Amino acid sequence: MGSNLAEADGHLGERILQYYEARAKGGAGLLIVGVGAISFPAGACNPNQVAISDDGFLPGLTQLAQRVHAHGARIAIQLQHAGKVAVRDMVAGRPLWVPSAPEFKRSDLVNDLTPDEMERFVGDLKRPGAGMSFHEMSVADIADLVAAFAAAADRAKRAGFDGVELHAGHGYILSSFLSPASNRREDAYGGSHENRARFLVEAIRAAKDAVGADFPVWCRIDAKEFETPGGITVEDARRTAALAQAAGADAIHVSAYADPNIGSAFTKAPLVHQPGGYVDFARAIKAGVDVPVIAVGRIEPVVADRLIAEGGTDFVAMARKLLADPDLPQKLADGRPDDVRPCIYCYTCVGNIFLNASTCCAVNPATGREYEIRVEPAATPKHVLIAGGGPAGLEAARVAALRGHRVTLCEKAANLGGTLRVASLVAEDNAALAVWLERQVRSLPIELRLRCEVTPESIAEMAVDVLVVATGARRIAPAIPGVERAEVWSGDALRSLLAGGDASIASRLALPARLALRVGKALGILDRPDLARSFSRWWLPFGRQVVVVGAGLVGTEIAEFLSERGRTVTLVGSEPTLAAQMAPPRRWRVLRHLRESGVDLWTGARVESIDAEGVHFRDAHGVGHAVPADDVVLAEGAVGDAGLAERCAGVVPEIHTIGDCGGVGYIRGAIEDGARVARAL
Repeated sequence: MGSNLAEADGHLGERILQYYEARAKGGAGLLIVGVGAISFPAGACNPNQVAISDDGFLPGLTQLAQRVHAHGARIAIQLQHAGKVAVRDMVAGRPLWVPSAPEFKRSDLVNDLTPDEMERFVGDLKRPGAGMSFHEMSVADIADLVAAFAAAADRAKRAGFDGVELHAGHGYILSSFLSPASNRREDAYGGSHENRARFLVEAIRAAKDAVGADFPVWCRIDAKEFETPGGITVEDARRTAALAQAAGADAIHVSAYADPNIGSAFTKAPLVHQPGGYVDFARAIKAGVDVPVIAVGRIEPVVADRLIAEGGTDFVAMARKLLADPDLPQKLADGRPDDVRPCIYCYTCVGNIFLNASTCCAVNPATGREYEIRVEPAATPKHVLIAGGGPAGLEAARVAALRGHRVTLCEKAANLGGTLRVASLVAEDNAALAVWLERQVRSLPIELRLRCEVTPESIAEMAVDVLVVATGARRIAPAIPGVERAEVWSGDALRSLLAGGDASIASRLALPARLALRVGKALGILDRPDLARSFSRWWLPFGRQVVVVGAGLVGTEIAEFLSERGRTVTLVGSEPTLAAQMAPPRRWRVLRHLRESGVDLWTGARVESIDAEGVHFRDAHGVGHAVPADDVVLAEGAVGDAGLAERCAGVVPEIHTIGDCGGVGYIRGAIEDGARVARAL
């Protein structure tokens, strides 16, 4: 998995060394360093990519191998030339090396980007001399790259690595030869499957010759090219795997790819969103080879155990999960699966790569910053009061307690989780994070006070040293005629309803919905974010036609949530870009889903009134529209609320505000804020 954590010149600095070292400490058996450029800077795709093209890179590579070995792990490196997706070649004005000149295809990648993202996405491509052109590789060019793969393999061995993986997937040079959609050559490297695989076969043989029979060399291949007419099929991949084994490959790593011109396709492959999306591919490949098979693609640990036990694969690779929690392997080995911090599949990590930044993680602020972020014992333990049990408050409490502070956490509601509970309903992957945070806090020596609202008077009685305000945002009802109507749900009302509801909110519902809500509450279902989402499929108290006002992350998620439950949804927002707070790959997927589901999406619009006929608004061109609505959801108007901190000034010597009360930052901002302040106490 490319991290963009190397230095700009391809060398390995402290940040990438500690990034991999943390995962070695965490118990991984084998680390595979992502996309090592064999012809750097030529053929590189990312601005901070690892290079292995020259002996000048050996010192850093050697140090990395030594650090990983010191923790009992093994280490390999992917050998890669990016070919048609070598963005650094475009930046430098070098032609992209390809098997055949590609046919022009219009891309939709920039259609749903914000202006800032567009600037970062295009980035260096606006430099003088940058541009896109193509070079159809000659036989001599192929021979040169075969030699470069072999030399890089030898270099990895001399650096102390334990193996190399030739990356023959994801649109890179080897995969573009393998794919009948991109390889239209008529020489010995095109046409038949054996010819298209010849480049890979020669590279494997050359690498094995360079490093010897006892040094592992394997390849990563695509089992399928999604949304690519004439692309790689599973049967193609089975034949490729057999040819790779015959050439000397010691294992086959099974991934997948999709048309890179289609933004939403990235979450089909290679950033699979479907749990276990490539498991059947791995089974199919394994049935045809005698060497080990590596499966990848959002595989949960319990599924991984079953796969290996059933013989469906030999090894399981994890990427995003080890960004969220590098200690996952050790926690599983210790019998502590509930302690594993979950990945919420928000694509923040890889979204940064698209924007030419380094990888990071929404739920683990230390990812990519291990060299500067540590949780260490406090020099002077203090009594820390945290007001608010949402994600920011829970993370602050967790980290502060780990550092040895005496922590009291007060939450005015009956449950922990705050807005994360609602977020877990509309985006189900968030539920695991809500459960994990609460479990961690309850397992630590933290005093929990539920149904307890913090006031200046209560703080004075508790004699605390530090107040951390994590009470969240306040939601201002927009000045729209009709917002007081019963069918209009404010953010606070919807949150109260979906999180369990109070009597005044529930009274607005029809009798069947009120009864269902009471049953769910009585059975404790609404107290479990992981169960409440499924429960909402049949009790959700909204009419058939719903208008969502607000085109940000919250409004977009709610629109998807309602559409999945059979509602006819119209989303109206003043924002110029839909879901601007989502990472691009996730946004591409969600917006495609909404459009294909028939959700009407309006940006740059202004709502003028709400009445019995529905919602009246003007679009970005000033044209008036009226949309019928049984219910209206207000998904905008949240602003930071530091009121408690202001009221407590002078009551407690040290006050901090975190999370949405200091400005809406969503899950990533809440976790980052909570951890940052707790580390500084």
